[in-house]
Amino acid sequence: MFGPDVPTVTVPDVADDAYLLDVREDDEWTAGHAPGAHHLPMMEVPARLAEIPTDTDVVVVCRSGGRSGNVVSYLTGRGWDNVRNLDGGMQSWAAAGRAVVRDDGQSPRVL
Repeated sequence: MFGPDVPTVTVPDVADDAYLLDVREDDEWTAGHAPGAHHLPMMEVPARLAEIPTDTDVVVVCRSGGRSGNVVSYLTGRGWDNVRNLDGGMQSWAAAGRAVVRDDGQSPRVL
């Protein structure tokens, strides 16, 4: 989907303690997200750059990998060298059997 200048990581290669940056919209996040992920909707990224770590690996995730790939491209173009796009997004995350949670305790799902 993206060129070689968009670094990508697959679900099995994401460490359990990775910094996950979820760039999906509020309704998608509410429906289900990875435990410990940090929510920052894609359209808010430019105004909230200071919240994105520069000193640790960051895995950027959306539903299928498109929006997160754009965010990774945006960040690498501004000097971030520690960001990776999650190949397949939350759909691949859930399909691989990785945990998905909701903050309200209801059954999670990926929108």
